Amino acid sequence: MKCVICKVGETRAGRTAVTLERDATTLVFKAVPAEVCANCGEAYVAEEISGQILAAADLAVRSGVRVDVRDFVGAVT
Repeated sequence: MKCVICKVGETRAGRTAVTLERDATTLVFKAVPAEVCANCGEAYVAEEISGQILAAADLAVRSGVRVDVRDFVGAVT
């Protein structure tokens, strides 16, 4: 797909990092599958992957995690 940010590059399968902050919690998910623009590097994460990240973030916040950096591990289907 054409990148909506730079409007020049095409995206290709790759990996990115996603950082989330909620109240006093900061979470970093590394190696998240994404479509990444070859020109500007903008990353697009699929809805299913976003849902998995948000569910893991919700659990971390409820568990009292303050700071966490982890490799993304998708749900086994």
